[in-house]
Amino acid sequence: MPTPFESAQLNLKLFELRRDPVLREARQWWLQSFTPRTFEELLAVAGGERNASFRMVAGYWDMAASFVTFGAIDAEMFRAANPEIFGTMSKVYPFLPQLREVAKIPEFLHHAESLVVSAPNGVERLQLLREQALARLKSEA
Repeated sequence: MPTPFESAQLNLKLFELRRDPVLREARQWWLQSFTPRTFEELLAVAGGERNASFRMVAGYWDMAASFVTFGAIDAEMFRAANPEIFGTMSKVYPFLPQLREVAKIPEFLHHAESLVVSAPNGVERLQLLREQALARLKSEA
């Protein structure tokens, strides 16, 4: 188990990585513009011109969550410092089984999924965030 100081140091390093301009833009796109309503829509976006952004954000959060999975960062401290992972995962959570099957990547977003669903009320939080994003889409239409 990492010490609180070690967890804090790694959380700060992850925050520094998030400041990269390309990753920052990709995260902003994911959270503000990417809200697939169907699996087909997810595939179209993930396989289209935003493929690099999709892979960058998914890869970043799964890598960051793997630090928790392997014991380098305390889970509660990570979730407290990185609530964005819930918003990110809410966009794809309903489609993960299909996506893993179609892409033939059974471990896709495995660490991120484990981290968010193991949080108290994690699944409910994902559903609420997804409903809010879908409501925003509806109000903007």
